[in-house]
Amino acid sequence: MRRIAVTGIGPVTPVGVGREQFWTSLVAGRSGIGHLTRFDASGLDARIAGQVEDFECSAFLDPQRARRAELFTHFAFAASRLALDDAKLRIDDVEPGRAGVVMGCAYGGISRIETEVARLLAKGPRAVMPEISLTCSTTAAAAFLSMEFGLTGPTECMASGCASGAHAVSRGADLIRSGQADVVLAGGTDAPLTPLCMAAFCSARALSTRNDVPAAASRPFDRNRDGFVFSEGAVVLVLERLDCALARGAPVLAELLGHGHSADAHNWGAPHPEGHGAAQAMASALRAADVTPADIGYVNAHAASTPLGDLAEARAIEKVFRRALPPVSSTKSMTGHLLGAAGALEAAATVLAVHTEELPPTINVESLDPECGLDVIARQRRREKVDAALSNSFGVGGINASLVVGRY
Repeated sequence: MRRIAVTGIGPVTPVGVGREQFWTSLVAGRSGIGHLTRFDASGLDARIAGQVEDFECSAFLDPQRARRAELFTHFAFAASRLALDDAKLRIDDVEPGRAGVVMGCAYGGISRIETEVARLLAKGPRAVMPEISLTCSTTAAAAFLSMEFGLTGPTECMASGCASGAHAVSRGADLIRSGQADVVLAGGTDAPLTPLCMAAFCSARALSTRNDVPAAASRPFDRNRDGFVFSEGAVVLVLERLDCALARGAPVLAELLGHGHSADAHNWGAPHPEGHGAAQAMASALRAADVTPADIGYVNAHAASTPLGDLAEARAIEKVFRRALPPVSSTKSMTGHLLGAAGALEAAATVLAVHTEELPPTINVESLDPECGLDVIARQRRREKVDAALSNSFGVGGINASLVVGRY
C-alpha cells in the first residue's frame, strides 16, 4: 500500500495567508471574523464574515491571465503556489502525467453570476458575457490549475457542499494509493460572500447575528451559540507518495492514514440528531487507517456553531470514542465557515497540530453546552504530542467525511 505524505500547505484564509501566518493565528486563538465589507450588507440580519483581507492575486499570477478567472479560482491558484513553495517542490521537476489536481468547491463564481443576471434583466441576453459559461463553474478552479501548471494527470472537482474540501483530500490520496498519480494538489476553495448567498442563509436563520461583536460570533459548543459565520478563501495541500517525497528530501509534515465517508439520509437542513452518519464516517476512517479510537489524540471538529449541528457531532464523537474521548476543538471559531474550502482548511490544521504538537483552541466558549459532553480545548491552545488525529467535515444534506492524519 502506497503511503501518502503531506509535504506542503498553502492557506489563503481570513486568519492569514501562508502557513506561518495561518498557524500562528490559530494557535494564538486569533479571530479572522469582522464586519462584512465585500458589499453593502446593511439590509441583512447577519453583517459579519471571514474575509481574506488585502488579497492581491497579482502577487501570485500575471494580471492578464488572472482576468480569465473568478475570485475563487484566484484563491485556489494562490493557495497552490504557496503549497508548492512550502513543499519545496518545483513544478518543472514533476512529470506532468503523474501529477493531478483535485479541488473542492461549493459555490464557484456565484458573485459573477449574480452580476450577469442583473445585466441580463437590464439589457437582455446579448449583453451576457460568454466566458461565464466556463469561468463560473465549480470545476473552473481545478481546470485552471492544471492549465497554469501544465499538469496532465487526473484533474477533478468535488462538489459536496461543506464536505467538498475533505472529499478532495480523500480523493487525492486515493489517486496516489491506486497508482494513478505520484503528486496531487488537493484542497478546496470558495468565494461565497455575495448578496444572494448571504440573504439565503439569513432567511434560513443559519447565520450568527452577533453583528456588534464579530470576533465573538462563532462559538462552537458554547451554550449560547446562534449560528455560523460565512467565510471565503482556499487551502491546498501537496500530497505525495511518501517514497517519492523522501527521495527528493521533501519536508514531510504528516501522513494521511485513511478516510471515511457516509450520508445521514435524514434531512436537507438538519443532521441526524444522534449523529449516526457522522459516527459512521469516523468509524470508517479509523478502520481504513488501521487505528483504534484510543490511538486518536485530537479531533478537529466540523462544529460550525449551530445549535443542532454541534450537538449531533458531539453525540457522534461520544458514540465512537466512548470512554477514550480525545481533546476536541473547532477552528471555525476563528476562521468562520469556508464552505467548500472548510474541509481542506481543517485537514491542514489537523496536519499542523500533529506536526507541531500544538492543539489549537476553540475560542468564545464562555459556557460549555452541558449536552456536548466533550473535552473541548477552550480559549487557549494545548501543547500535546499526538500520534494520530481526526478531522471531520459534514455537509448540507447529511454528506459526511472524516480524515485520519498520522505523525511521521
